[in-house]
Amino acid sequence: MSRKAIYAGSFDPLTLGHEDLIRRAHKTFDELVVGVAVNPRKKTLFTPEERVEMINQTLADLDVEVVAFQGLLVDFLKSQNASVVIRGLRAVSDFEYEFQMALTNRSLFSDVDTFFLMSSGKYIFLSSSMVKEVAMLGGDVSDMVPGPVHAHLKAKAETIHTGML
Repeated sequence: MSRKAIYAGSFDPLTLGHEDLIRRAHKTFDELVVGVAVNPRKKTLFTPEERVEMINQTLADLDVEVVAFQGLLVDFLKSQNASVVIRGLRAVSDFEYEFQMALTNRSLFSDVDTFFLMSSGKYIFLSSSMVKEVAMLGGDVSDMVPGPVHAHLKAKAETIHTGML
């Protein structure tokens, strides 16, 4: 039986930690979909289309589908005929929230299983919000994000600093 997994997040922006988890999950499951969560109430730096584009550019060598979605993750899983959610854990502090989400998803969709992947040690400190803050303040994040994402971040920061955004 083919096992299809979903790795979902806002990916605003995709970090090297996210990329590492995607590449590792890709080796583990028959099919992998990267779900770009769209929450209209959440202020994001990049549009859903920009996030999908950056992820597709970064993962061009992998056979993964990148799809923007809105609403409940379990509804997205059902629409994709998937029953596995991939979640990354950076530290013990992530576990309580992720455990609660896994149980909530399971109560909404009894067929779902959540697979937790530990972050690689070199990426354990990375978060999208930290990357955005450093980049928007003019810091170098080239060792925190994939090349395509870095180019988009630089362009966005320049636009913000010149007052065009």
